[in-house]
Parts: sequence; C-alpha cells; structure tokens
Amino acid sequence: MERQDTPFRECIPLKKRVAIALWKLATGSEYRSIGHLFGVSKTTVCRCVQDFCAAAETLLVPEIIRSPDRQKFAEMAAYTENRWGLPQCVGAIDGSHIPILAPQEYHCDYFNRKGWHSIILQGVVDGKGHFWNVFAGMPGSLHDARVLRLSTLWELASRGNYFPACTRDIGGVNAGYYILGDNAYPLQNWLLKPFPDTGRLTAEHVIYNKRICSARCFVDDDGVYDISDCRGMPR
Repeated sequence: MERQDTPFRECIPLKKRVAIALWKLATGSEYRSIGHLFGVSKTTVCRCVQDFCAAAETLLVPEIIRSPDRQKFAEMAAYTENRWGLPQCVGAIDGSHIPILAPQEYHCDYFNRKGWHSIILQGVVDGKGHFWNVFAGMPGSLHDARVLRLSTLWELASRGNYFPACTRDIGGVNAGYYILGDNAYPLQNWLLKPFPDTGRLTAEHVIYNKRICSARCFVDDDGVYDISDCRGMPR
C-alpha cells in the first residue's frame, strides 16, 4: 500500500491510508464523509480501501483460510462427532449475499431474490466456525447449487480429489468425510442435507434432520460462526 512521493505531490502516509480503509470498513460511512474527515478526496478514499483489501487478501487469506491436510480433516471430524454426534462430518457450506453497486453492464445478473444487487460468498466452515474453503464473486442471481458447481470445491470433490480417503462403517455404509448443506444443494456422497419434509418422515429422519440443523449453526450461543448468517451479512 505504500506509495512514493512524486515531483508533483507528496503521497499520503501509509498509516493514514490504512486508517482511511479501516474507518470505511468498520463504519460503512460514505466515501465523501470519510474524505472530509481525513482531508482527502472521495477518489482517494476509494483507492485506499481497494489497496488495503487487495493487500489483506494477498497476505492474510493464505494464512487464515487453508485447505485442511489429512490430520486437520481427522481433527475436524472428531470435534463435530463429539459435539453433535455426526461421524465423519468436517464442516458446513452455505452462501451469503454481499451488497454491491450494480455494474452498468449485465446489472440484472446481480439482482438477487431479495430484491437488491449482490455478489455471492460461498463458505465452508468447520465445527469451530473457522473457514477452510471460500469461493466469492458470482452474481447474486445465481442459485446456491449453481455457485457450488462453478467452484473448485465441486470440481475436486466430484472427482474424489479433495477429501482424503478415510472411510468408516456407519450403519453398514462405508462413509467418507462429508460436509453439510441445506436443501438448496445437490445431494452427494460428500455433501449431505436434510430429508425434505413431505409429511411422511420417519422418526429416524426427524432425528437426522434435527442433528443436521443443530450442527449447521455451529453454534450461536457459544459465539461461534453461524454459516447461515455469515457474521450478520444479508442473505
């Protein structure tokens, strides 16, 4: 983010550029009002925010959001089973709509079912609420299942190249690792979802659905990330 002075103007100090970006991200204030507060133009505020976010993504995402290794998958599965009684479960997937100003071209593609423009963040979190897979930027009009099919997660998991080969006999079924999703997602051997309520669910189906719904919250009363809420971001 640091800039060099030119013969025509002095650059804004790095600390001030970071402060401008953090103020915008923390408060959501308008660019113009932040510019007045820091004595810079609206364009400068916008550039500071963009530069800061790009730098944060480059430096922090590889450190914070990592694809789990074999040992980490085993730890995630053990935690989820101990907490919610779901063996071999390593996380939950869902999408969140991030509000945007619609681009001039193809703006209808970004108009979501809620009636506003957005891009979609697809995230997978473990039982402690930690992201271990993200996919973002798809237009808000897309269905969650379509977003999944466009992601690298789908490509690799469908080929059997994402989750390590670690199976376990569960009720006579040789089950590998899997994640949880809601009814918007396609059922896969690595993605389980609740039984649809047709009015004919058995007692076992009801118990299964309750456990899945409880586990997918990951869990509000402990202050842990709720994948269906995406830290308060609008769905």
